Amino acid sequence: MSLAVPLPPSIRVFERGWLSSNNVLVVDDARAALVDTGYATHAAQTVSLVRRALGERMLDLVVNTHLHSDHCGGNAQLQAEWPCETLIPVLGADAVRDWDETRLSFLATGQTCEPFSFTGTLAPGEVLTLGGFEWEVIGAPGHDPDSIMLYAAEPRLLISADALWENGFGVIFPELDGESGFAEQQAVLEAIAKLDVATVIPGHGAPFANVDGALERAYSRLAWLRTDPARNARNALKVLIVFKLLEVRSMTFATLEAMVADASAMRAAARQLAPQSAWPALVRELAGELAKSGALTLNGERVDAPATAA
Repeated sequence: MSLAVPLPPSIRVFERGWLSSNNVLVVDDARAALVDTGYATHAAQTVSLVRRALGERMLDLVVNTHLHSDHCGGNAQLQAEWPCETLIPVLGADAVRDWDETRLSFLATGQTCEPFSFTGTLAPGEVLTLGGFEWEVIGAPGHDPDSIMLYAAEPRLLISADALWENGFGVIFPELDGESGFAEQQAVLEAIAKLDVATVIPGHGAPFANVDGALERAYSRLAWLRTDPARNARNALKVLIVFKLLEVRSMTFATLEAMVADASAMRAAARQLAPQSAWPALVRELAGELAKSGALTLNGERVDAPATAA
């Protein structure tokens, strides 16, 4: 279990469940900014958390590290509540401008996101001033080709999104489609290792200080995945199944099998693991493994989220 790590007074982390990414509220005299906004089903809660923290003050800025639905799903409601600026990774700008849900991965993963607008972009090498600190924008492809991280040298603080967690990192999605992702993830980890980081605020899980230990575990996991890419595909299917269950709470196996066939990221992962005729058996096998780990429960022809899941 992680011990609480100190953060500068201008920075507050709302640690969310695994359906929603963490939200990082960064406030100074000039503006109040929120980095990442969680999933659509938690958007009202995100607005409430921010309003409670800011009181009468306005939210001035939303920053997205990447455009997966669990990191930008609260954008639209925050924009409706406050006339805030919104900065997104530059490589996702055209897809958001056109609201192309296929390019934005929402359809591919069987997830949802309310349409939102943006006022500017962030590219690697740029500097963003938040909370009294200067943050370098660092590219973080691997989990997502468009992803960025934010690094503040003065407090030695890294907002790593899904590039580095205390115990791993996000699914390497490009590899599901036969594109390069493992090499990019390796490069991102090596880039983090070169930074002087005292504390990491990850996209999921509590902030942590043992950066060397986290990197060691991440290198080991990445090497394990690269040895057999089917492991990444298997992990991706499990993650997407659990994510959907956290949203809808319960599904029949028939619905789950249809989702695997319809959502292109899940379909690509399944193709790496079995011929299509064997997908129903594959889905039941994965559900059984997830049930053993406590990530879901089996109820005849239904799969259910655990009662304690949020």
